[in-house]
Amino acid sequence: MNGMGEGDGNGMGSMTMTPPSSPMPMSTGNHGHGMMMHMTFFWGKDTLVIFPGWPGNAGIGMYLLSIFIVLIMAALAEALSAVSNRFSQSDKTASNAVTLTAIHALRMGVAYLVMLAVMSFNVGVFLAALVGHAIGYFLGRSGFFHRYRAGDLEAHTTTNK
Repeated sequence: MNGMGEGDGNGMGSMTMTPPSSPMPMSTGNHGHGMMMHMTFFWGKDTLVIFPGWPGNAGIGMYLLSIFIVLIMAALAEALSAVSNRFSQSDKTASNAVTLTAIHALRMGVAYLVMLAVMSFNVGVFLAALVGHAIGYFLGRSGFFHRYRAGDLEAHTTTNK
């Protein structure tokens, strides 16, 4: 029996699908890294983030560096979004449109790199991306610094006494 169209009388056959096990062996190809590609979230410093062999199993220092870089890239994506919002509120000129387009392209490139890093399924990388986006949003887009400038904060505290 080949499992296709035989057996159950409905013409559909019976097929058994088994999900791939996790972690899945990653093709080593010419790189020879021998790392495992996880398909579920996992903790651990031995992971691949965006580039083959990086940080790999190079130690905790390289893993922490990769987490820091993901955090900075996520914050940069939010900062570029804030810059884009500010530019979009200024004069509508051709040079402004070109600048907005360039900022958008850069922001999307950084955001896609963060997405690819998160696809490593490493919990540390995922948390770094979340924290980076949160920091970037707070600093650039939350309006906290616009609401509470030095003079505004003093005026706010003296009126509430």
